[in-house]
Amino acid sequence: MEVSFATEIELLKLGEGETFRGEGILAVTKALLQSGVSYVGGYQGAPVSHLLDVMVQARPYLDTLGVHVEACTNEASACAMLAASINYPARGAVTWKSIVGTNVAADALSNLASPGVTGGALIVVGEDYGEGASVIQERTHAYAMKSSVWLVDPRPNLETIVRTVEQAFELSEASNTPVIMELRIRACHVQGEFKTRANREPLVSARAPLADPAGFHYERLAHPPVTFGQEKLKFEVRMPAARKFILDRKINELFKGPEDGVHSTVGIIVQGGLYNNLIRALQLAGQADAFGDTQVPILCLNVVYPLVPEQISQFCAGKSRVLVVEEGQPEYIEQEIATLLHRSDLPTRLHGKDMLQSAGEYSTEAILRGLSRFLQGDAVGDSAGDTTAGTALGEITAARTVAQTLLGTPQSHAPGGLTPRPPTFCVGCPERPVFSAMKLVQNDMGKLHVGADIGCHAFGTFEPFSQGNSILGYGMSLASIAGVTPFQQRRPIAIMGDGGFWHNGLLSGVSSNLMNHGDGVLMIMKNGYTSATGTQELVSSPEDTLKLLAGSGSSTHTEMTIESTLTGAGVKWMRTVHNYRVGDMMKTLKEALTSTEKGLKVIIAEGECQLERQRRIRPLNAEKLKRGERVVRVRYGVDENVCTGDHACIRLSGCPSLTIKDSADPLKVDPVAHVNNNCVGCGLCGEVSHAATLCPSFYRTEIVNNPNGWDRFITGVRQFFIRLLAPHGANA
Repeated sequence: MEVSFATEIELLKLGEGETFRGEGILAVTKALLQSGVSYVGGYQGAPVSHLLDVMVQARPYLDTLGVHVEACTNEASACAMLAASINYPARGAVTWKSIVGTNVAADALSNLASPGVTGGALIVVGEDYGEGASVIQERTHAYAMKSSVWLVDPRPNLETIVRTVEQAFELSEASNTPVIMELRIRACHVQGEFKTRANREPLVSARAPLADPAGFHYERLAHPPVTFGQEKLKFEVRMPAARKFILDRKINELFKGPEDGVHSTVGIIVQGGLYNNLIRALQLAGQADAFGDTQVPILCLNVVYPLVPEQISQFCAGKSRVLVVEEGQPEYIEQEIATLLHRSDLPTRLHGKDMLQSAGEYSTEAILRGLSRFLQGDAVGDSAGDTTAGTALGEITAARTVAQTLLGTPQSHAPGGLTPRPPTFCVGCPERPVFSAMKLVQNDMGKLHVGADIGCHAFGTFEPFSQGNSILGYGMSLASIAGVTPFQQRRPIAIMGDGGFWHNGLLSGVSSNLMNHGDGVLMIMKNGYTSATGTQELVSSPEDTLKLLAGSGSSTHTEMTIESTLTGAGVKWMRTVHNYRVGDMMKTLKEALTSTEKGLKVIIAEGECQLERQRRIRPLNAEKLKRGERVVRVRYGVDENVCTGDHACIRLSGCPSLTIKDSADPLKVDPVAHVNNNCVGCGLCGEVSHAATLCPSFYRTEIVNNPNGWDRFITGVRQFFIRLLAPHGANA
């Protein structure tokens, strides 16, 4: 079973005038239903995963509305779904994670934007940008400009987010153009409330089907020569219509501030998604309160593309200086505003990246530093606000210094400081033993080139494994070693998850390798789910999870496996090995690396995602305990009398539950290995010790709840012999 979203689904059912309380991304999901969306698709990925996860589990309810939901195999297939809105008055929404998802969907996005849409089309993108991101530091803004689709960036509070979703559909229909909504991590998880409206049944749906399909209209195709006319329509008809709609509906927000205020002759233009950080920075600078009452005029851009020239000119008119708060590079908004000011012949001096940091996330502190410089350049630079900003920055710097002293840093290793520890696999993760085996094989054979990939297995690039020479994209690891293979003495290894295999790896990697008669080794981590994005199901997931995915008790099992797919594709050399059998994995790896047989060698490392396994097992065990049935839990430990303190076991497994403690033996100077209470009994520590011929200090124990008669008898026999063989006085 997967994570249950039963509580979230109930929030989707709220009616007219009720109060929704929850996080931003769920508010978006509710807003889609209030907007009369006909179909929803997408590819999972933080920070927008819950949108699709919740809707997939809410299928029985969505069926009553006529809303169609699909979990797509990648972002390109999700974007292609929006083709339904090209010809029909059907509102559609799809979602994916940030720039990496938009990269995958680029072709479909361009071919959707060129002919335009009839029904509203909305793409919800999780802008995974900044310090908390897990992707490259690029922005969706470039794609919006490139493909001429409109980009909304709502102010991070639930009322504004919901209103922007509804207005985005209207904007899309008013200008016949798809709209992208970008939501930063903080916006997706911001908590709040809003008054709900009743969910609308879609205009076109399975419950309200069209009598006939649309007739043939060549101008609706993204195909030359009609694309030449479509390009003119984008800028001569659609963009002016969009700008008029933005102005008429007042989507962008103006916070004027006091007319006679200290800083009334300056202004700030900010991306909507950064508004909360800006207000907090102004508050620290003494120029706003916690409720957004600002002393500095602000133009909040809930639509960051296209900009409305007359709105920008009107805001800047009469102001000596304006600061543009725009996250990331290049500074698209700042450059466009500079052009607009020049064309309007306005003398307003424009600031942006000259005051603020050139790249990186615009946290409150980052904005405060630039804001302090901006306000100090005012004609009344000795105002109380500027002094307050400097004081706040000084306090932040002092607090950081204290924290670094107390915690220590990787560079200083301050006494008593925390030892830096890289991110790693979950306790009991089935992918950890594979990297342990690879590390042991490289100890025997020498270094290997490893093509890493997106997914949980990317943690293998961190210590203690440090394996991976490149990460090019989801499912692209095998393709990434194509140019490396010919000049390597040893075959390189490509690591790929089953999620990456179905997303892109089968075509870009396996098919390409077979077509070009390539060599090399492909390691597929078959854990049953797209685990790194929240353990969503795949076409090859276990049957029970696919039943849940269907939202019914009927089986949707396709009997499609990775093994059968590879066999059908023409792979000749293929082995399936259980992940936790480190010795078997080492033997198979060496065979693949040294085989005289040419062609692709595929090793399928099979082991269920430990998170999903625990979610499945724990409720079952809890029910057994309630019924008084026998339950056995396996734990591992270290006999500290045997442990020598070498700690090679830790260096080869990196399991968070395997740590150290001081030895009770005063003659042992070094701390001994220790297994803490987080252990899930996967057995990797013992397997690694055996495969690496380490000390035999690990032991396996079984914890039995509600033991039966045989358990009690065996325990009694063991205790008898232990007492019999124990040295005299040891039992005292």
